[in-house]
Amino acid sequence: MNKILIIEDDEAIAEIERDYLENCGYKADIATDGLKGLNMGLSDEYDLILLDLMLPRMDGFTVCKKLREKIDIPILMVTAKQEYIDKIRGLGLGADDYIEKPFSPSVLVARVKANIA
Repeated sequence: MNKILIIEDDEAIAEIERDYLENCGYKADIATDGLKGLNMGLSDEYDLILLDLMLPRMDGFTVCKKLREKIDIPILMVTAKQEYIDKIRGLGLGADDYIEKPFSPSVLVARVKANIA
C-alpha cells in the first residue's frame, strides 16, 4: 500500500484529500504546518507528498527545497497560489506537479496515481 504525506494547514482540505486517497487504497498522514511536515517527510518512508505553499512555521517552497536535499520522491504542490512565477518557482525547486485550488478530488487522485506509477 502506498503511503502519502499531506502537508496542509486547512484541516478540511487535508481531510478531503485523505478521504479520497484512502478510498482509492492509499494510506495518508496529515501534517498541519511546514516544519512538522518537513520532519515527517524526512523521518518516515512516504511514496509521495502533497504540499501546500502557504503554511505556518515554514512555507511550502522552503519545505520542498529541504525535502529535495534529502529525498527523491514525487512532490505535488497543491495551492491557491495561481501566479506563473509561483508555478515556475515550485517546479524549479523540485516539485513534480502543481495543482491549483480549488481542485477536483478525482483529478487530484489521478495525478497522484500518475506520479506514483
